Amino acid sequence: MMQEYLKTKAEYEDCILFYRLGDFYEMFFEDAKEASRVLELTLTGKSCGAEEKAPMCGVPFHSADTYINRLVARGYKVAICEQVEDPKEAKGLVKREVIRVVTPGTNIDQLALDEGSNNYIMSLIYNKGIFGIASCDVSTADFFLTEVDSTRKLIDELYRFNPAEIIYNKSLYESGIDITDVAEKLTCSLTQLDESYFDDALTTREILTHYKAHSLEGLGLIDFSVGKTSAGALLIYLKETQKSELSHLTHITPYTDGKFMLIDSSTRRNLELTETMRDKQKRGSLLWVLDKTKTAMGARQLKSFIEQPLLSVDEIIKRQDAIEEINGALIDREELREYLTSVYDLERLITKITYQSANPRDLIAFKQSIGMLSPIKSLLNGFHCHLFNELNNNIDDLKDLYTLIDAAIIDEPPISSRDGDIIKSTYNDEVARLRSAKVDGKKWLADLVEKEKEKTGISNLKVKFNKVFGFYLEVTNSYKDMVPDYYIRKQTLVNAERYYTPELKELEDSILGAEDRLNTIEYEFFKTVRDTIAAEVDRIQISAKAIAVLDAIISMAVVSEKNHYIKPIINNRGVIDIKDGRHPVVEQMINADQFISNDCYLDLDNNTIAIITGPNMAGKSTYMRQIALIVLMAQIGCYVPAGSATIGVVDRIFTRVGASDDLSTGQSTFMVEMNEVANILHNATNKSLLILDEIGRGTSTYDGLSIAWAVVEHVAYNIGAKTLFATHYHELTELEGQLKGVHNYCIAVQELGEDIIFLRKIISGGADQSYGIQVARLAGLPEEVLSRARTIVNSLNDNDIAAVSDRIALQESLEERLKSVEGTSVSEKDLSIISELKSLDVTKITPLEAMNILFDFHNRVGE
Repeated sequence: MMQEYLKTKAEYEDCILFYRLGDFYEMFFEDAKEASRVLELTLTGKSCGAEEKAPMCGVPFHSADTYINRLVARGYKVAICEQVEDPKEAKGLVKREVIRVVTPGTNIDQLALDEGSNNYIMSLIYNKGIFGIASCDVSTADFFLTEVDSTRKLIDELYRFNPAEIIYNKSLYESGIDITDVAEKLTCSLTQLDESYFDDALTTREILTHYKAHSLEGLGLIDFSVGKTSAGALLIYLKETQKSELSHLTHITPYTDGKFMLIDSSTRRNLELTETMRDKQKRGSLLWVLDKTKTAMGARQLKSFIEQPLLSVDEIIKRQDAIEEINGALIDREELREYLTSVYDLERLITKITYQSANPRDLIAFKQSIGMLSPIKSLLNGFHCHLFNELNNNIDDLKDLYTLIDAAIIDEPPISSRDGDIIKSTYNDEVARLRSAKVDGKKWLADLVEKEKEKTGISNLKVKFNKVFGFYLEVTNSYKDMVPDYYIRKQTLVNAERYYTPELKELEDSILGAEDRLNTIEYEFFKTVRDTIAAEVDRIQISAKAIAVLDAIISMAVVSEKNHYIKPIINNRGVIDIKDGRHPVVEQMINADQFISNDCYLDLDNNTIAIITGPNMAGKSTYMRQIALIVLMAQIGCYVPAGSATIGVVDRIFTRVGASDDLSTGQSTFMVEMNEVANILHNATNKSLLILDEIGRGTSTYDGLSIAWAVVEHVAYNIGAKTLFATHYHELTELEGQLKGVHNYCIAVQELGEDIIFLRKIISGGADQSYGIQVARLAGLPEEVLSRARTIVNSLNDNDIAAVSDRIALQESLEERLKSVEGTSVSEKDLSIISELKSLDVTKITPLEAMNILFDFHNRVGE
């Protein structure tokens, strides 16, 4: 047996091997040492022919899933080596095979998974500057692939899917990305596969064979040569580990960055879309506000909506129209929600069914769920919008499967599929006959006991059963002298004796034979029902996805109605016009009546950049994030928290809000900030929305101001993106009137002596001070510190750099005006004069010198 174990272990060296021995899964050698430490199991030893005993530990087979989940959650792979023949029929050693390898990205146990989130395994390949990315959730059969051309975009995809496991090829290191570092940040496991997995011909053949297609073009993959390779390698890996044909993976979805808004990792974090920055909790995120779904499928779909806002105006309006119509029929909406409450996770149930791991209660849950599809379709027939009609057409009521399960499976079956009491007697005559024999057998035993009591006079005679001795008659010691000669002793106990008779033995053979036969035939019928359902996986998955979308739409509708959101007007003109906008999360965390609403107007012409000044704690960051969230909500098709809103579709939302040291890579706060700014300036377009908060604050005042100033100019001149730019550098307010599209705004503040009140209202104009000392006073700094700070700030204000910034703005304006004169170009001579003007220190020349310089410039320009 140990020789067979070692042969199997050699094939699965990177796994902890669960080796089935009787009623236990045993682990040996290094596996036993590691598992005993992680699972807190007692480490024992087993003689195996060596000088020392082999380290050994084990877990009961009926509770193995719990231990497997704990190991997988820690990043281990577990190979399950099962007995594949009946021990009663085996000659010599019972044959064993690895039936499945459970990894972090392939675990389908619902107890181990977050029902509201997908569990992705991702395949990465790098080839000639292109990254191929394939992502699959085995538990739900979602399968996506794409290609990107930069490490930054790759990281964005990694954060979009947040995989539990990554497989990759060796050449990925050639791209320069430290995949190990990324995996640590995402807390996912890594497996480098041999290059043979990524062979172009092999992966193409695997995809075509699996999807029964004649060409990649038919699958929409013809333009994804590298992405196709990553998807094919993932299929090969999954089939090797799952020991299954993966028949539930019926669709593969290629996508590009042209369908969804791109949201990088910084923006996901800063806007707290699905979890909070500080605690990594759902509460306090946008998902927390919008998620009123009734099904696990709907919760995952809503999360996908938030992570992938739409770019198509038509698709956005389809969702808006559905929300509008269903909120106009509140009784039908609530009835639909009631039906959805009874729908289990069809996507993960059908995966268990196709894996042949579903138990009888899973089939009852499946029956209950599909029983809701017909009434849901009936209600949807009363709606007229395009999206609900589309969903209704995609929902199959699956009546044939409901009828099959209802006819075959007992309404309240046991969990085990092998212990009987699964199939209804009315489903099959043989089942009915055998069950009758089983029931009658109990009566036969009762009659036998009564007869023996009368014959022997033993009043407390009982018939009992256990798996070791079968049926037996138990006589207490007080009646032992009355036992007749035809009773044959089976076992002696302290207080009783156990016997059997020839008649009891005959009954035992009849009863147990019927029970064994019944259990066997019930199990076969159960497998037939399960396989019949599995054969309809495509119909079920399409219906499940439609239910998920319906649930997500209704959730957004419920939240929109409850929180008094409005339907935004969607446009492609680039105009964002929000009246009385509110932060969707903050207003739920406080009393909604206390939230101060604000307006925002941005376009692609004269209102491109809003420079926002004002004190800390006044609400600048909240205001800017609320604008970003309103835009994002509009583009997922949801209503938005505002009095009215016109939203121009944006291709990306970039945020630079707060930063911290990244000690793992040796980057300071300022370096992290500059990296984020660099990403924005390199990738933003005039269709993007930029949220920039306190650019340049991580360095000296002059350096910081210079960088912030240059960033605003670059956005204005070279990008043209709609931008909200919060800053404490009041000198930047000088850019209004100097740069086209730049306007100043500030947070209104009321001063009460040395105290201030934040009015939380955005008004036109720039703030004249930061009120830093007043905010410090609110925080409780000692009075002697505050007093000294006032003295210092007064001294520093005497050397205000505002005058310098005024000159810079004037000079920049002069250059731009000279360059923009229609029909002219700036000559080297003109540039020379401008350069000299810049270098003049007008505070150190006399009036006569100034006149002479001006006369000289006049003559040179006139030449």
